[in-house]
Amino acid sequence: MISAFINCLKIPELRQRILLTLGLVCVVRLGTHIPLPGLNPIPLEKYVDTLKNSASGGGMLGLLNMFTGGALRSGSILALGIMPYINASIFMQLFAAVEPHMARLAQEGDVGRQKISQYTRYATIGIALVQSVMILYALTYFPSNILKGFDAATFGSIVIIPGPWFIFCGVIIMTAGSLLLMWVGEQITQFGIGNGTSLLITINILSGLPAAMSQAWTMLHPSVGVDGLTSSQVILMLVLLVIVVAGIVALTQGMRKIPVHYAKRVVGRRVFQSQSSFLPLKANFSGVMPIIFASAILLFPQQIFSYLHAWFGVSVFESVANFLTRGTWVYYSIYTFLIFAFSYFWVSLMFKPIQVADDIKKMGGYIPGVPPGEPTAKFLDFTMTRLTFAGAIALTAIAVIPEILMFKANVPWNIAQFFGGSSMLIMVGVLLDTMRQVETFLLQRHYDGFLRKGRAKSNASRATQTLDQQEIRNLRPLWIPLLILIFAGVLAWVYNSSHHIP
Repeated sequence: MISAFINCLKIPELRQRILLTLGLVCVVRLGTHIPLPGLNPIPLEKYVDTLKNSASGGGMLGLLNMFTGGALRSGSILALGIMPYINASIFMQLFAAVEPHMARLAQEGDVGRQKISQYTRYATIGIALVQSVMILYALTYFPSNILKGFDAATFGSIVIIPGPWFIFCGVIIMTAGSLLLMWVGEQITQFGIGNGTSLLITINILSGLPAAMSQAWTMLHPSVGVDGLTSSQVILMLVLLVIVVAGIVALTQGMRKIPVHYAKRVVGRRVFQSQSSFLPLKANFSGVMPIIFASAILLFPQQIFSYLHAWFGVSVFESVANFLTRGTWVYYSIYTFLIFAFSYFWVSLMFKPIQVADDIKKMGGYIPGVPPGEPTAKFLDFTMTRLTFAGAIALTAIAVIPEILMFKANVPWNIAQFFGGSSMLIMVGVLLDTMRQVETFLLQRHYDGFLRKGRAKSNASRATQTLDQQEIRNLRPLWIPLLILIFAGVLAWVYNSSHHIP
C-alpha cells in the first residue's frame, strides 16, 4: 500500500489531479476561518463549545456545524457550507422520480443531465438566499430564538453592526460562499480525484478529528477530581472502532449479484454473441440519507414542544419534549422506525424494478429461472425489499452506537460521533470511492494498486519522473488565490487575537 501511494506521484495526470484537489481543499479550509464582516465570532464559538458536551450534542446546530467543518461556529463567509447544493440535488432527485418531465430529462443522456444540473444550480441559489436571510435576521434581532439558551449578557453580542445593511451584505457574501463551494466541488469532480461534493463534506467532518483526539487524550490523563477513561475502556473503544469501520465497509460494498444471461442477437450488420453478466443490487441502496432524515425530523417536534412550554407554561408540553429527548426509549423507538421508513421510501423512489425488467428484456436478457417481463419485476422488487430490510437493520445499529457511547459510557459527543452515525458512513464511503478511483489510474498505467496487482512493473524512466515546469505553470492560477486567502486568513487571525470584542 505504501508503494501504491508513492506510485501516485509518478503518474503525471494523477499527480496533477491530487495536487489540484489538495489546493482546492486548502482554499476551502482557509475560507472557513474568515469571519463574516460585521459579525463577532467569539460569542458564537463560546456558545457552540458549550453545546458539544451536552446530551443533545448540539442538536441541529451541532449537525450543521459538523458538516460545515466549524464554519458555522466561526461565523464564516462559508457558514452555509455546501448543504444548499446538497439539498437542491436531493430535491431534484426526488422531483425527477415523481414528475414526468424531469424523468424524461434524466433519460436523455448528457443533454438532460446538463439541464438538470442547471436547475440544481438555480435551486441552490434560492435555498442559499432563504437560509442566509433567515439566519442573519434571527442573529440580528432574535438570537435566543435560533440559539436555544443563548444570552447576550453571558456570551456577548454576535452582530457588531446590526441593521438592514448588515443583513443585505451578509446574504450576498454567504450565498456567494455557498456557490463558491459548489464550484469547487464541481472542479474537484471534473479535474481532481473523487466526488468533489462528498469529498468536501468528508474533509469538513475530519476537521473535527484533532479536537476529538485531544479531548480523548485529556480524558485518558484527567486532572484531579475529573472522571476520565481507563486503559481498558480505551482498548475496548479502539476495538469497537475497528469493528464499526469493518462493518461500514461491508455494508457499503455489500451487494446481491443477480445473474443475467443475454441471448445471441443481430443488430444491423453486427452480431452480439450470447454472454452472461450480473445486476448488482446494493444492500445499503439508500446510503446515509435515512439517518440524516430521521435525525432532522426528530429534532423539530422536540424543539416545538419546548417552545410551547416556554410560551404557555403547560407542563404537558415539557413532558412530551422530555420524552423526545435523546437518551429515552421513546426517542430510539421513533428513530428506528424512521430509519426503516426512509430506507424503504428512498428505495421506492430511486429503484424502478419495472423499468429495470423492461431494459433487460429489450436487451434480450433474462434472469435464469425467472420469466421476462412482469415476473422479473416482481422478483427484483421482492429481492430489493429483503436487502433493504437487512440494510436498515445495519443502519440502525451504526446510528445507535454513538448514542450508547455518549449515554452509557459518558463519552463526549465530540468523540462519540467518530464511532458511527452519519459521519462515519460518509467518511468511509467517500474514502472507499476515492481510493477506487486512484487504483483505477494506477492499474491503467500498469502499476500495482492498493489491493490488486498491475499487469506489468513500471520501467526506470517512469519511476524517476518529477513534476515538470509545464505542470507548475498549469497550477499557477490556483496558487494565486490560495496565497491571497492565506494572507487574508493570517490578517483575520491577527486582528481577532488583538481585538477581542466583548
